[in-house]
Amino acid sequence: MQQPDEVATDARQRLRPAGIAFGGDYNPEQWPEEVWAEDVALMKEAGVSLVTAGIFSWAKVEPRPGEFDFAWSDRVMDNLAGAGVAVCLATMTASPPPWLSRLHPEILPETADGRRMWPGGRQHYCPSSGVYRRYATRLVEQLATRYADHPALEMWHIGNEYGCHTPMCWCDGSAADFRRWLSDRYGDIGALNDAWSTAFWSQGYDSFDEVLPPRLAPTFPNPGQQLDFARFSDDALLQCYLAEKEVLRRITPDVPVTTNFIGVHKPVDAFRWAAEQDVVSVDVYQDPHDHDTHIAAGFIFDVTRSARGGRPWMLMEQAPSAVNWRDRNGPKPPGRMRLWSWQAIAQGADAVLYFQWRQSRGGAEKYHSAMLPHGGTETRTFREVRELGRELASVPQIAGARSTAEVALVLDWNSWWALELDSHPSTALDQMNIALAHYRPLFEAGITCDVVPPDRDLSGYRLVVVPNLYLIRERDAERLTDFVRGGGHLLVSFFSGVVDECDRVHPGGYPAPLREVLGLHVEEFWPPAERETVNVRHRDGTVSGADLWSEVVVPESAETVAVFDSGALTGQPAVTRHAFGEGSAWYVATRLAPRAMRNLMDEVRDTAGVGPVVTGLPEQVQATVREGDGGRFVFLLNHGREQVEVGLPEPMSDLLTQGTAPSDRIRLPGAGVAVLSTPWTRHTKGQR
Repeated sequence: MQQPDEVATDARQRLRPAGIAFGGDYNPEQWPEEVWAEDVALMKEAGVSLVTAGIFSWAKVEPRPGEFDFAWSDRVMDNLAGAGVAVCLATMTASPPPWLSRLHPEILPETADGRRMWPGGRQHYCPSSGVYRRYATRLVEQLATRYADHPALEMWHIGNEYGCHTPMCWCDGSAADFRRWLSDRYGDIGALNDAWSTAFWSQGYDSFDEVLPPRLAPTFPNPGQQLDFARFSDDALLQCYLAEKEVLRRITPDVPVTTNFIGVHKPVDAFRWAAEQDVVSVDVYQDPHDHDTHIAAGFIFDVTRSARGGRPWMLMEQAPSAVNWRDRNGPKPPGRMRLWSWQAIAQGADAVLYFQWRQSRGGAEKYHSAMLPHGGTETRTFREVRELGRELASVPQIAGARSTAEVALVLDWNSWWALELDSHPSTALDQMNIALAHYRPLFEAGITCDVVPPDRDLSGYRLVVVPNLYLIRERDAERLTDFVRGGGHLLVSFFSGVVDECDRVHPGGYPAPLREVLGLHVEEFWPPAERETVNVRHRDGTVSGADLWSEVVVPESAETVAVFDSGALTGQPAVTRHAFGEGSAWYVATRLAPRAMRNLMDEVRDTAGVGPVVTGLPEQVQATVREGDGGRFVFLLNHGREQVEVGLPEPMSDLLTQGTAPSDRIRLPGAGVAVLSTPWTRHTKGQR
């Protein structure tokens, strides 16, 4: 796997995987030692080059306070090194041992209504607990010192899935930490009162000592308080990560660090966290029962790639087949595991790993699939894993290649936290559902899309899509305005540009900071009733459906592109377009039906001059490009069930079917994948 630019080159000999790294989460402590030799032999057979290890090993290596036993771990590391398998070694801090909460029950988290959460699962710690952090960093110091020079050590895996089970804690320790955080943020209590609008409902504070987390209250808690608590909670988790990272940097400055996001997870701001990682990692668990699961996964992959400016990333966890934690846990049909693994690579991954290597006999995840199932090597899952490992090993030249995008979709965690607060015109707005409604037409059209925060440099893009940027800072609004003025094209959707970073309504009428660039104002929000739909008439005379939201839009210098055609807003603008500077800005005042949204997005991107990787793609076929020193690669993935034929812009060779002559057409079976090699021309745009 490619090493990050920031980490110094290591003079020692390490087992760095060549090409796309392949492997999984290895938990040998669950098994007797006589199984370990079989593990490494089968890993070699399956083409495993990288494993994560030690994620939940704290109780094993420190069975009693201050008594460390690494002898078993030494043997595991040595076995893996001998087999040529590199290790992404976890810091083991994701699940404290029982003795820690027995000695220090104050580390246990509490809910908003004051209930304590107990050991017996995992992540049973308060993110603000200084005691937890002290014991965790002591363990990390021992680990880093012991394995700093081990040849198997490729990377550090800090924690695990931060915020998965305890994204927030409302205990007294968290309250004290929250007050310190607020004091640092605002400086004096008057500034906090102003930010939180505490003149409303007699909530004015005389000192920070009076402030609490937004615990269970008789009615709506203060929205500014809730928003800051979301920010604080994200930061408390990040401080846990950074405390461990500081130890690792001090002892092993040459070893890269990562941690694994859980998809696109509301409690954890991936853009903030990515800046603290050498390689960004993510866990993605597609749902075989959801026919659109590859689109949601595609969005996660693009967020992960974009979080570090397009650098290759790691798929740290996926399921070889079924998971154990949904109400209905369907297995991945034949070919889907391969297809979805290749999708990650097509969207920028340089590593494909699984949870886990060997399926557990006991515990809460014993029915979660593994690379080596309960049934052993004579199973469909192991055969598919082994075949994929060999296939990935045959194309090492892909590693390090990057994607280039001409379209960016804006996602902001601060706005997400604020958008989904209570006491709004509607509580039906879901940031991820709305983002996917804007992402889907780009994905289906074969358009590579970065997902970026609003403060990212936009100069390299032709089109920027902004779904529900409810909270917007003045400087970010100016950035969007300048983008259009300079020739860019912008699409903004409803309930955007409404409040500032303190969740206070911008003065000057909605959406005040974007009013100039959009050429309109919104007089009134008009959310429809639950399950109510409205019609929208487009300027070509076609009528489509819409739902979820509507607004009274008053054009100022914008032209009307579509109008509401039923309900109380009949005849009023539903979609507008504003020629502004050298570019144009579009506004959508409702949630259009998918086909209508696709038609609109096609029109907007045509205006912006954005075309697909491959024109005329059949439905359900995804197309992406990666370029690097190893060449230019076009990926075609058939997410449908039926065979399709794809016309290519030039004759190309499929790297996965060695020996075939170049062709300008290719047949893809259901769940089929092609990796096409083309004459290489480096594109520098997007190497931000």
